[in-house]
Amino acid sequence: KLGRKLTFSRTSAVAETYEDIVLAANLFAQNQTGALVVIEREIGLRTYIESGVPLDAQVSYDLLATVFRPSAPLHDGAVIIQKDRIAAAACFLPLSMNPVLSTQLGTRHRAGIGITEETDAIAVIVSEETGAISLAVAGSIERDITPEKLRERLSELLHHYVPPATLPTPVEGQQAEAERVASALESALARPE
Repeated sequence: KLGRKLTFSRTSAVAETYEDIVLAANLFAQNQTGALVVIEREIGLRTYIESGVPLDAQVSYDLLATVFRPSAPLHDGAVIIQKDRIAAAACFLPLSMNPVLSTQLGTRHRAGIGITEETDAIAVIVSEETGAISLAVAGSIERDITPEKLRERLSELLHHYVPPATLPTPVEGQQAEAERVASALESALARPE
């Protein structure tokens, strides 16, 4: 992307991903465009991904804005994000059957809550009727939050799921080979000429 600093950090890719989600949610809220974005964490969402149209594309503000444009064929259903990629769009999700939920909540909100009841996913929901942004986590919903609050909450929730950087470890057999080479080198260097 033009104007973005090239980085190789896994953390920055995740941070950039949720920044694009926040910017898109803000656009949807301003335009009262309904949207449902589900972010996979530890529990895989393959079943739900397979119910939609596979995309396997880098998450970007532009792509999210395009997918949820009301005239777009993929705007109904959910977008599911795995790591920093949009796995699929127009996905079907389970609806929450929680009788305590407000009757003001429609299908989009019930689907966002439903996926978080069954998995550890996070759902960002924008209401088509009011433009309000909501965040569903663990079967509960935070309604009418600001883009700044969404950014803060995504940062908190996704920070715990950023995989730690793993250092390379010698493959079995390579350690012995490395020791043999080091020993041979030491012997060769120790020999008088």
